[in-house]
Amino acid sequence: MQHSPYSSYQSSRGLSTQPYTDTPPPMSAPSLGPPTPHQPGPNAFGMFGAAAGIQQQQQQQQLAQQEEGKICGLVIDLMDVNTREAALLELSKKREQYDDLALVLWHSFGIMSALLQEIVSVYPLLCPPNLTAHVSNRVCNALALLQCVASHTDTRQLFLSAHIPLFLYPFLNTTSKTRPFEYLRLTSLGVIGALVKQNDNTAVIHFLLSTEIIPLCLRIMETGSELSKTVAIFIVQKILLDETGLTYICHTYERFFAVVTVLSNMVSQLVETQAVRLLKHVVRCYLRLSDNPKAREALRTCLPEPLRDQTFGALLKGDQVTKRCLATLQNNLSDPN
Repeated sequence: MQHSPYSSYQSSRGLSTQPYTDTPPPMSAPSLGPPTPHQPGPNAFGMFGAAAGIQQQQQQQQLAQQEEGKICGLVIDLMDVNTREAALLELSKKREQYDDLALVLWHSFGIMSALLQEIVSVYPLLCPPNLTAHVSNRVCNALALLQCVASHTDTRQLFLSAHIPLFLYPFLNTTSKTRPFEYLRLTSLGVIGALVKQNDNTAVIHFLLSTEIIPLCLRIMETGSELSKTVAIFIVQKILLDETGLTYICHTYERFFAVVTVLSNMVSQLVETQAVRLLKHVVRCYLRLSDNPKAREALRTCLPEPLRDQTFGALLKGDQVTKRCLATLQNNLSDPN
């Protein structure tokens, strides 16, 4: 009978070849080596991760509460003329970080009056033009907070009902081309732009039309910087997109002629400047005007030639949307006969 190789292995290891019995083996002395560290089970890691997540959320909540406390402190500082300037600067920086800043500004006692006081205090410097860069920056920080209120869904209508945009019109009516005045006009346009940017802006359009905003925008479209022109024509475009606005502008020949004259002058300037952002808005304004039957008939004879030929072909090479708008405009004005 041959021995199994496993038998020799067991013998060489000093292992018993007797069958397994219920008798427990004798207890050996404890090892003097270092203890084996405890290895947590899989559930322990899950519990640790959950605890870390809760702790992180608590830290985020604490930071949010601290930031909210800072915001409220800065809003309170607006009431004091000695701390107002610094508070205006800091709040203008934080207005996009705190979603409810508009609500805090509107519903806090005396804050809107303080912002309007900042605006009114600049009026004597408009004519003759004596606005310094420092004063312009300060009032623009106040305007930035008004833009925050104008943008918020819950405060926009309240902002309109209080006729606060009217306080900005003297800034839009200035003609000085110095940087402090240009910055002031641009920031004021930003407040109006924030009003018309919303989807449901019928009430805004009615308000703006009743306050003669279009002549102010047309002047800036002719004489302002490229950025101011862009914001001003954006406002006019949004007014045109509303049916009430289109009807208003096309109701009389004088209004229509005033708008298309400025647009035509802008086209002439664009041939030289090649400012594609402005060109996009110009094309869209003409396209919208062509939706009105009377305006469409008039545009057949007064549409600028650079919009009829390929003058802007290279400029619009990568802008398929504006190219389609221009093609649609040309098609609308083509002789039906």
